[in-house]
Amino acid sequence: MNSNEYFMRKAFSLALRAKGMTWPNPLVGAVVVKNGKIIGQGYHKKAGLAHAEVEAICAAGKRARGASLYVTLEPCAHYGRTPPCVDKIIESGIKRVLVGMVDPNPLNNGKGIKLLKEHGIKIETGLLGEEIKKENQPFIKYITQKTPFITVKVGQSLDGKIALKSGESKWITSSLAREYSHSLRRDYDGIMVGVNTVIRDNPFLSGSPDRPLTKIVTDSSLSTPAEANIFKKPGEVIIASLKEKSGQETESRNLLLQKARILEVKENNGQLNLYDLLKKLGRLGLCNILVEGGGSLIGSLFDYGLVDKVMFFIVPEIIGGKDSISSVMGRGISRLDKAVRLKDVKVKMIGEDFLVEGTVKEY
Repeated sequence: MNSNEYFMRKAFSLALRAKGMTWPNPLVGAVVVKNGKIIGQGYHKKAGLAHAEVEAICAAGKRARGASLYVTLEPCAHYGRTPPCVDKIIESGIKRVLVGMVDPNPLNNGKGIKLLKEHGIKIETGLLGEEIKKENQPFIKYITQKTPFITVKVGQSLDGKIALKSGESKWITSSLAREYSHSLRRDYDGIMVGVNTVIRDNPFLSGSPDRPLTKIVTDSSLSTPAEANIFKKPGEVIIASLKEKSGQETESRNLLLQKARILEVKENNGQLNLYDLLKKLGRLGLCNILVEGGGSLIGSLFDYGLVDKVMFFIVPEIIGGKDSISSVMGRGISRLDKAVRLKDVKVKMIGEDFLVEGTVKEY
């Protein structure tokens, strides 16, 4: 590992400290280096707080003059919640900036680099770029398409079942796998399930105490029970439903309106139009959503090509039965060459269960 890679990797490790905390902003870390030593470092901790470059330069102080800055994302040249980072870099007297990835944000995309070059600062780009892009996939999708990144998480038997015909599903995966699975929620700002999962399993869909998740239920007929557990833990509840028709105001709608936001979504053959749903969730500022079931919702997301990543917790058990509930339902494919092929597949053991993780789409 050469020195440039070493220092960029240090900046990258700093960025990862804020994973799940920066939405709708990206993960960014930075170090200021002079005479082969780090003299200042920082990372973006939360939207509205100082950017990584500013933290690192402030830590370095006057020593930053003539130094090199390693930053995982192109410095911003526009006003957002904070002033442009390029101004601070120019003012500090830094002579060289190494950038991991160019900012995909249309407001900045290349502008920060151009401005720094115009002020005589040497620029190098692409160092650890692919690794940094992989960690920032939700941000890249959200900032370029204005829709949230969708990860499907499933706990299933070896033959792809998530529940018995009776609906019994507690518990297919081990306690260790469930604990690990729950810990993943801290990386997301929203969690989504279908209404049948709410009725059958009555989950709380809770996040961490300091970061409650937005809970989204797909429920075209507003059959979510008003006493469901999702209303008993912190976090806004959004119920995605079809538009109310004139004269069809119901008692259930009025009850749910007291506890949740009802998000009216366009219709698609009597069902929710999931394209429209994701667009509207994006407008609400949701960037990274974890989908935890059930099979009908997951199948529909796959049918319409809306899944970006999967995490399947698989138990070495066979449930069987044609009427048992499968993890991925929907229409399915008509030809084998249309099957969804995962990229960057990783497999690891979680106790006696194993986790298969892979990417469906890259941005």
